[in-house]
Amino acid sequence: MAEFFRGLINTLAVAAIPLVFVVFLGWGILKKVKVYEVFVEGAKEGFTTAVRIIPYLVAMLVAIGIFRASGALDLLTKFLAPVTALIGMPSETLAMALMRPLSGSGSLGVMTELMKVHGPDSLIGIMASTMYGSSETTFYVLAVYFGAAGIKNTRHAVPVGVIADVAGMLAAVWVVNLLFR
Repeated sequence: MAEFFRGLINTLAVAAIPLVFVVFLGWGILKKVKVYEVFVEGAKEGFTTAVRIIPYLVAMLVAIGIFRASGALDLLTKFLAPVTALIGMPSETLAMALMRPLSGSGSLGVMTELMKVHGPDSLIGIMASTMYGSSETTFYVLAVYFGAAGIKNTRHAVPVGVIADVAGMLAAVWVVNLLFR
């Protein structure tokens, strides 16, 4: 059963991006949209937005650097390790689960380190990469995009984003344990 799901997931993974590309391109052509021109216009707007969000990006990256360099991430990982063992999550992947909502590049660094130490085909490597794909850089997105849009009150965005990240992490732990343990 696990072998069937693994094969199905591999097949879907190979076909997903080309299929999405073809569907969007085909839909645009079907609706008589000048796809290339619209793409270029969107890229120009994206560049303008990128320039506006640089201060927010720098502030977020500095805060994350301080969090990692201070040892707070390691301390928190050691403190929560007994809880992760109860749900089948190796304690080594906890740093990934904690870093992912904060920073894409920070979590990529954690994942890369886990791959170097444990290997990409290890349970830890597979779980870290699944966590990476199952969650979002919630606080980064809120800081950058809400900052760029001038939104000061995030209201329900933070709790909903955190709940979604926790759900993604728990789903990653469950699926990886189901398919690879």
